[in-house]
Amino acid sequence: MALGLLGLFGCAGERSNNLGAHGGELAACPTSPNCVSSQVVDEKHRIAPISFSGEPQTAFVRLKLVLKQRGDTTIIDEKSGYLLVEFRTTLFVDDGEFLLDPEQSIIHVRSASRLGYSDLGKNRSRMEEIRRQFAATGH
Repeated sequence: MALGLLGLFGCAGERSNNLGAHGGELAACPTSPNCVSSQVVDEKHRIAPISFSGEPQTAFVRLKLVLKQRGDTTIIDEKSGYLLVEFRTTLFVDDGEFLLDPEQSIIHVRSASRLGYSDLGKNRSRMEEIRRQFAATGH
């Protein structure tokens, strides 16, 4: 039993060292289908950014509140206009990034699995859920 538990908790994987907004760009997605990003052009990985109206910093604070209310999300790093988060499921840990683009009134998003090839659409569905939660807090 101890060996089985060790196997389960070993599924977290290591955080990639290429995360973080570099020059206004989030990390590229790997070729595997377990990543989505609003800064890529290929349809397999492409997801829309989060749009907002009004003050950019207010929108980013709203996003942080949404993320803090989620039971599966931990904010790991926060810089001006950038968040790195961990998303935890029963067996896995995924990495999420949010990058504020105040000129375009959008927040770029990226979510990727640390392990495995397919995520069965989990990263996409989670980001769409966050988008809906964010929209519900507006106005």
